[in-house]
Amino acid sequence: MKQNMGNFMKGVGMGVALGCTAGVVGTYMMKKNKKGLKHNAGRALHSFGDLLENVTEMF
Repeated sequence: MKQNMGNFMKGVGMGVALGCTAGVVGTYMMKKNKKGLKHNAGRALHSFGDLLENVTEMF
């Protein structure tokens, strides 16, 4: 049980570290290239909406 908790805490720590890194990189990219980021985010949201629509049609 003690070993499982240690592995779990390692996983949580790794997730927090990766999340912070992604946040810093994302902030840097937003400041550097706002127009391109907005364009790509809009395309991603549109694609995600299409995906959700297709999934709901399947059910």
